[in-house]
Amino acid sequence: MKKHGALQVDGTQLKDQHGQPIVLRGMSFGWHNFWPRFYTPETVSWLKKDWKINVIRAAMGIEPKDGYLQKPEWSKEKIKMVVDAAIKEDIYVIIDWHSHGIQLEEAKAFFKEMAQTYGKHPHVIYEIFNEPDQETWPEVKAYSKEVISIIRAIDPDNIILVGTPHWDQDVHLAADDPIKGINNLMYTLHFYAATHKEELRKRGDYALSKGLPLFISESAGMEASGDGPLNEKEWQRWIDWAEKNKISWVTWSVSDKDETCSVLLPSASSTGNWKDSDLKPSGLKTRALLRKYNK
Repeated sequence: MKKHGALQVDGTQLKDQHGQPIVLRGMSFGWHNFWPRFYTPETVSWLKKDWKINVIRAAMGIEPKDGYLQKPEWSKEKIKMVVDAAIKEDIYVIIDWHSHGIQLEEAKAFFKEMAQTYGKHPHVIYEIFNEPDQETWPEVKAYSKEVISIIRAIDPDNIILVGTPHWDQDVHLAADDPIKGINNLMYTLHFYAATHKEELRKRGDYALSKGLPLFISESAGMEASGDGPLNEKEWQRWIDWAEKNKISWVTWSVSDKDETCSVLLPSASSTGNWKDSDLKPSGLKTRALLRKYNK
């Protein structure tokens, strides 16, 4: 991180402070309100040391039980613990407003506080809307512009990730009508490889061809439900596509739910030091991918 410093967007490419292309590869925590036990400095440290991540995503659940709307102070504590740990470990960190609906005033207040607290740290990336589901692009765009203006009044340059409709599939709509006049924005594309295949990559190619910078802030190798078998061939096709286009990718998720996409078993400690026997197949595969590409 120290050698890469402040990130910037140049055309469709994420670059470091020296103007060199950079690809961030890392992990997303699961919803903080469901799996808070992994939101520890030790887990961040272990993922950096053993999984070789250079970015971590703190997924702050908004609407569900014990989420930000119900428990704002506790929720912020959990997120700040991860952000502080990432800064200490000298890796990048995504502050993820993990919502599927528009909560404009709450988001503005939250990101104002995060920008005031962390805006001076080049490690921080703001993800202002995890996955819009039924909202139109004009609705998402209007929401995003308001939240971005709050952040940019305090933090002029850290990267901001903008969601796209239908669970971050509709990048073509954003490509045809992007937010203008604001620097260092990127747009999120999410894939689950057993569901999303060549058709979605073609949408990604279209967005890139129109000059839209993409960031894969959530992805994995199974079905979009988070369950079902891994499709390792299709997963590798996605990784190949991301690497070819120098697009950053983050894998979901550091949690121990009984589902394919949670990378850990209940035996995994809340402080890292996991053995192979603590990892599910998706965890073993993700760790191998990260260690391969983040040399």
